Amino acid sequence: MSDLFPKDFLWGGAVAANQVEGAYNEGGKGLSIQDVLPHGIKTPPTAEPTPDNLKLEAIDFYHRYPDDIALLAEMGFKVFRTSIAWSRIFPRGDEEEPNEEGLAFYDRLFDELDKYGITSLVTISHYETPLHLARTYNGWTDRRLIDFYLKYCEVIFRRWGDRVPYWLTFNEINSVLHFPFVSGGIATPKDELSRADLYQAIHHEFVASAAATKLAREIMPQARIGCMVVAAPVYPLTPDPRDVLAAMHTDHDSLAFSDVHVRGEYPGYFLRRLREEGVDLKMGDDDLRILKENTVDFVSFSYYMSVCESGTREVPAGEGNIVGGIPNPTLPASEWGWQIDPVGLRIVLNQFWDRWQKPLFIVENGLGAKDVLVEGPDGTPTVDDDYRIDYLNDHLVQVREAIADGVDVMGYTTWGCIDCVSASTAELSKRYGFIYVDRNDDGTGTLARYRKKSFGWYRDVIASRGATLR
Repeated sequence: MSDLFPKDFLWGGAVAANQVEGAYNEGGKGLSIQDVLPHGIKTPPTAEPTPDNLKLEAIDFYHRYPDDIALLAEMGFKVFRTSIAWSRIFPRGDEEEPNEEGLAFYDRLFDELDKYGITSLVTISHYETPLHLARTYNGWTDRRLIDFYLKYCEVIFRRWGDRVPYWLTFNEINSVLHFPFVSGGIATPKDELSRADLYQAIHHEFVASAAATKLAREIMPQARIGCMVVAAPVYPLTPDPRDVLAAMHTDHDSLAFSDVHVRGEYPGYFLRRLREEGVDLKMGDDDLRILKENTVDFVSFSYYMSVCESGTREVPAGEGNIVGGIPNPTLPASEWGWQIDPVGLRIVLNQFWDRWQKPLFIVENGLGAKDVLVEGPDGTPTVDDDYRIDYLNDHLVQVREAIADGVDVMGYTTWGCIDCVSASTAELSKRYGFIYVDRNDDGTGTLARYRKKSFGWYRDVIASRGATLR
């Protein structure tokens, strides 16, 4: 059937180490920036880990991963996206030798995935910069982080290069514009951070990403290396050309990050921004060559929402559109105010494909909601999450349409395939998963796992290659 997804399409789900593993002080792990963010990415860090930080235990994936991976296999997952906690491998981030106990944990994790034939997609740095690097070096504002990151990359590439075929260098790298501490490990408060320091940190991450891509090709030439960005299409609020121009400028802010990764050079509109803001980047002699010669194999992205922009009037931003912009009056929103726009996913897939002609991978998409446990038909607890099924169905239909448009889409991994601690709010009540985890925002709960209604729905979608989509 021509309307089915490709046979080699990578169906699966995604998590991040800091949101599922827990065991924050076990196995020789050092502290990460997430261990001092008990209330989400918009709040200032605490001096030390505090008991109200749900990520310290999270959903205890560190100890329960065999059972959790068995559930993912039951759904028919082809791929599982997770991250490696940098501070499990290098607890401070600047040591000479890695922590073998941390490496051994991921050996066991990949063994379990291999047992079920689930392919691994690994994010190297997913919002979990070692806290020592943030507080001692001010994160990526310091060029020395490039070498610390590359040492970390070399260790994990040599350890798992023959087992992990897909790698992402940085999670949502363009989010540093909005959340410098979470995305760039930059300890300077955002309202005190100079534009020069912010753009310098961005440059260092670009160079590190390109150098890691070079290293990956030397150590594991069979692997494919991608960048990862937040994708949020930007619509003009009205047809007024000034609104269209404002939308273009906001879009450029994010597109620049993939432009550099794919084209290997800074786009003219980005260089103009630097000139107008008086920023003179400090570059190493080989930086531009490294960027040019080590472009990525594919572009991956998260997709949750679209935004509007206006150049003609001030409109208060909505409560939840976390990347800013103006709420779209034509769209509904989730319980957290994120606007729901399935068609926007088809739009952004076409935009990215037309712009870069690189394979695309949707590595995050999902609906955060307050799920309620009920008794299922067989007497076991479940969640009747038809709202999640509707959301995912409507987005996957648009992915299918984009593929029919000629877009090369490698795969689709839903965000938080098992309930995890929210990055944006540090809540567990903001649930995304097909699997319910019995843990509450106050830390209570048994950590038991229960299949939601969406569990069986996604299993059937995968098994039918999308034929069951409505």
